[in-house]
Amino acid sequence: MPDPRSVRTVLDDLRAESDALDGLVAGLDPARWALPTPAEGWTVAHQIGHLAWTDRRALLAVEDPDGFARGLGDALARLDAYVDDGARASAGLAPAALLENWRTGRSRLWAVLTGLPPGVRFPWYGPPMSTASMATGRLMETWAHGEDIADTLGVRRAPTARLRHVARIGIRARDFAFGLHGRPAPAEEFRVELTAPDGSLWTYGPPDARQRVYGPALDFCLLAVQRRHRDDLALRAEGQDADAWLSIAQAFAGPPGKGRAPSPVPGPSASPGRRDSGPSAGRSSRG
Repeated sequence: MPDPRSVRTVLDDLRAESDALDGLVAGLDPARWALPTPAEGWTVAHQIGHLAWTDRRALLAVEDPDGFARGLGDALARLDAYVDDGARASAGLAPAALLENWRTGRSRLWAVLTGLPPGVRFPWYGPPMSTASMATGRLMETWAHGEDIADTLGVRRAPTARLRHVARIGIRARDFAFGLHGRPAPAEEFRVELTAPDGSLWTYGPPDARQRVYGPALDFCLLAVQRRHRDDLALRAEGQDADAWLSIAQAFAGPPGKGRAPSPVPGPSASPGRRDSGPSAGRSSRG
């Protein structure tokens, strides 16, 4: 398997993830774009509008860092409203225009990121981002918002190896998640063992760590982007800190999310909950 950390691998997987979501929404009739999704107050159009809006913000950060930085203080002061406003403005477009807007923006962002020299960094809603971290964050958001849309349409998407990027963000965001909840970051590393979609094992952290997390990679990714409650997922923890982490895991930027309520029946939950809080997990993706 190609190294998931390589810039070109992440960029190619971002394009594939975007194309997969495009295929899910491209044939929808206009009425279905107005369907409410599990993210409270957001329709299918809001979900795609948010992705299109965030791509434009990413382009600004890359092409005009000073211009991006000038509006950063206001954005961080009201991040939830800022994100909602961006999604709402894009969602007001006719579905065909919104789809074309998203396609154009993501294609341009992909081309710009592909052409950046090694080592370049640019501002974001947290620490400065590298090309790989920006692309990884965009992939995570595309997949997460795609889950909301798939839930709305009653579609179960087959997990792919692209989830490795989402898992990596979630694991690297461990200390960020503890800090959001006013807790000190655990001093020791965790061992995380995730079963990939093809049945192989993705491992992170020292093999002899006392704090451990096991389970399907899909379930861990759903937890990290807060699209399912942990009670509906086949994740196991050994150790008090590891168990606490599974209750607060968060791979995206912004204040702690409420997550999703447990499903009233066994299996993945599609109950309403808070959408992710903003652009591309800026505080947690430092690749």
